[in-house]
Amino acid sequence: MIAPLSIPSPPLSWQSIPIDLFGLHWDIRTYALIILVGIIICTIWTSRRLTKRGGEPGVVIDFLIWAVVLGLIGARLYHVFTHPHDYFYPGANLWNVFAIWEGGNAIFGSLLGGALGVFIASKQTGVRFLSFADAVAPGLLLAQAIGRLGNYVNHELYGLPTNLPWGLQIESTNTAYPTGLPSGTLFQPLFLYEIIWNVVGVIVLLALEKKLHWRWGKMFAGYLMWYGLGRSYLESIRIDPSEYSFLGIPFNVWAAILAFVLGLVLFIVQSRRHPGLELSVYLPGREWNRSEPAVDSFDTDSDDEDNDEDDASETLESTQADAAATSSAAESR
Repeated sequence: MIAPLSIPSPPLSWQSIPIDLFGLHWDIRTYALIILVGIIICTIWTSRRLTKRGGEPGVVIDFLIWAVVLGLIGARLYHVFTHPHDYFYPGANLWNVFAIWEGGNAIFGSLLGGALGVFIASKQTGVRFLSFADAVAPGLLLAQAIGRLGNYVNHELYGLPTNLPWGLQIESTNTAYPTGLPSGTLFQPLFLYEIIWNVVGVIVLLALEKKLHWRWGKMFAGYLMWYGLGRSYLESIRIDPSEYSFLGIPFNVWAAILAFVLGLVLFIVQSRRHPGLELSVYLPGREWNRSEPAVDSFDTDSDDEDNDEDDASETLESTQADAAATSSAAESR
C-alpha cells in the first residue's frame, strides 16, 4: 500500500516538451530547460553582487561562457567515468555518452570544469579568482537546488528504500530500480533533501557574509564546506552511487569530504592572509577604471546590500589617502 503522503514521480511525458516549428519536430528536454533557468538566475545574481563590489558591468558574461561550457563538459565526463557500465557494454550506443539532456551530470565534475573556466576568465578580465568565487557562491548553491528539480522530472537521484511517509514513488521499470525489491517500494527523495539543504545554505551563508564581512574567498570556502557536508551524507544513502569505492566508501562520498576539507583549509588560510577588507575585486594593475559609478546591466534598482561594508571601505580608503597626504607634506617640509 502506498503511503498517503508519499511523493509521486511526475509522468514520463514531463521529461520533454514537443515543439513543431517550420515543419520540423523537436523534443525539448525539460531537464535542460531547468538547468538553463538555474544558470540564468545564478548569472543575474552574480552580476549584481560583483558589480556592487566594483566589477565592470557585464564582466560576468566573460566568466559565464567559459564556466558553463567547461562545467557541462566536466559534469558529464565525471559522471560517465564514475558510471562506466551505464555507457560501455556490448551493443551500447556510445553516442549516449554525450546525451547530457537525458540527465547524468555530476556536480563535482561541474565544479572542477567550472573552476577551470573561472580561472581562464580571471586571467582575461583581471578579476580575482576568489573574488568572483565569493560573488557566485550563493547563486551557485541556488542554481544547484533548481537543477535538482530536473532530477525529479527524470526519475533519478533517489536513495535507499524507506518507510517514511514522504518516500518517493519510482516505477519498477526504471533502469536504476534495485533488483529484488517489490513494486511500490518507496525511496528516500534525495533530490528534495538537497533542494532543502541548498536553500537553507543560501540563507545561512548570506547571513554570515553580512555579519562577518566574508571576502577573499571565505564565502566560497563556506559554500564548499556547506555543500560538501550535505553531499557526503546524501551520497552515502544514494541508490546508484559511483561504481568505484575506496576503503568501502563510494568515490562520490570521498569527493564530498574533499570539498569540505578544501573549503576548511581555504577559509583558514585566507583568514590569516587577509584579515582586512577587500578593497577591489581586481588584481593589482588590472583595475577597471570608471569615471562614474557603475550601474549593473542586470539590476536597475537600488539595494542596501553590503552598505556597511561599502561605508567601511570608503572610510579606510579616505584614511589611507589622508595618511599619504600628510606624509607627503612632511617630506616637503
